[in-house]
Amino acid sequence: MWSASRLFFPLLVAGLALAACSAEGARSAANAPTPRFFPFFEPLVPPRSVQVMAHRGLASAAPENTARAVEMSIEDGYEWVEVDVRETKDGHFVLFHGKQLEDKTDGKGLPEDHTLDELLKLDAGARFSPRYEGAKLLTLREALRLAKGRINLYLDCREKDVDARLLVHEIMATKMENQVIFYGTKDMIARVRSLSNNSIPVMTKWHAGWFQYPRRFARLHGLAAVEIDADELTPELVKGFHAAGVKVEAKMISEELDNPKGWEAAIAAGADWVQTDHPLAVLTQAFHRREPAWPVAVAYHGGADRYAPENTIPAVELAAALGADYIELDVRTTKDGSTVLLDDSTFERTTSGKGEVAGALAEEVRKLDAGTWFGRPYAGAKVPTLDEALTAIGDRSQPYLDAKDISPEQLSLALRTHGLVRRSVVYQSPDYLKRLKEVEPSVRLVAPISQPGDLETLTELQLYGIQAPWRILSKELVEQSHARGTRVFFDSLDSPETVPVYRQAMDWGVDVIETDRPAQVLRAAELEVADAKPVAAGEQARTTQAVPHPGRGGSEP
Repeated sequence: MWSASRLFFPLLVAGLALAACSAEGARSAANAPTPRFFPFFEPLVPPRSVQVMAHRGLASAAPENTARAVEMSIEDGYEWVEVDVRETKDGHFVLFHGKQLEDKTDGKGLPEDHTLDELLKLDAGARFSPRYEGAKLLTLREALRLAKGRINLYLDCREKDVDARLLVHEIMATKMENQVIFYGTKDMIARVRSLSNNSIPVMTKWHAGWFQYPRRFARLHGLAAVEIDADELTPELVKGFHAAGVKVEAKMISEELDNPKGWEAAIAAGADWVQTDHPLAVLTQAFHRREPAWPVAVAYHGGADRYAPENTIPAVELAAALGADYIELDVRTTKDGSTVLLDDSTFERTTSGKGEVAGALAEEVRKLDAGTWFGRPYAGAKVPTLDEALTAIGDRSQPYLDAKDISPEQLSLALRTHGLVRRSVVYQSPDYLKRLKEVEPSVRLVAPISQPGDLETLTELQLYGIQAPWRILSKELVEQSHARGTRVFFDSLDSPETVPVYRQAMDWGVDVIETDRPAQVLRAAELEVADAKPVAAGEQARTTQAVPHPGRGGSEP
């Protein structure tokens, strides 16, 4: 009994403390005036209700904490990047996570044991991927300048104590006070607050076991934001900190938390920021939560080829997990009749192999590495067979197959085997599609067009859809196609792939957007849905402006 009591009593105290925090938060929310939050820079207008912090930048697709990892986060339209700040031997700051330089560079030892000049001579990209060979460590000053007016930075300074005076000087010299959040120990944030005269916002960790009310904790430490591990986050805690004018960040960084179930819990609890290794997945889930029906279907080119090596199982599975309506895949045939996924007719660009796909045996293809070129996280990924890819697509996404080199008979057999004849679309030339239709009458066909007049010549194929490039896309083309009962697949790969382009395509009524930039399509969809809803009092509706096509008398967006 004594042992059981010793175990039970701390749990009881913790439960009472959490209940007290919940009650205190509810009272604060009910009785306090509207809280005033720190005026952080908003990279997107209107802002999202939940924002993401890309952990060390887009670290699955670029070397973490480097300029490219930050730049890709900006391109995707994320609001925050979490970066790790380390102080050099001679009093400068670089971004680096981990203890040993050899883990991520061609250097050795600890970053703090080297001067800035020594660190900037290191290669911080080649260990991630040969395509990033020559990438350098990013200094804090460079990161601040890169982010200015574009994205906010979470400065993680907890791994090693840094010179707060020098850090404050760098932030204030670049006038980035409203674009950073300083994260550190309680002693460190106190120094930063004092040295910056409270102009630099600070954040620290809050744990339920500390038994402190949110409002009291926030006031004691002068917080602009608080970090709470996602498994400790509750709606009552969020309300309590919000009542104190404090933003709440849910930290998801673990396999147990950084998943759809964890994101849903954080979003439902009302977190302002979600720190994650999967920023697009979080935003996609948040949008689907509010808007089950999107204004357009999305086709992921080569799978999720911005975040994983194209035409591989990881890219297919990621695209499916992100909710892709269609997953575009390129199908070719080996010398001995095996069907595999590869965009090019040769191996060199995306695998460790050489030569023609059509001249290789399936056994030889199976030995190739199709992931290392993209990044170390995908080293060893294989060139998949068509059967493997169709299995990996799952139950929701639809195969969008570019039949580059596969007989109609082989393709029909594969789709029948997997029960996907009516769920797939097949893209190829009109001549190929005619042959396929004879073999498999139920298959849905999509043909390319190079000019609007091509619609007339394709009538006999009874197409499910046409694939149109940006240079010929127009409202008139969409209307003409729809009048024939044919959907329009917008091939955006030859366009600027920007939010304005995608919004224009949506306004014209395209049915599907094929893209390498799904985060841009998501943002365009968010804005389209927002504009379709009644305008709140005092707000002005956006006036939709046509986006000029390249070569039509206007500059590219």
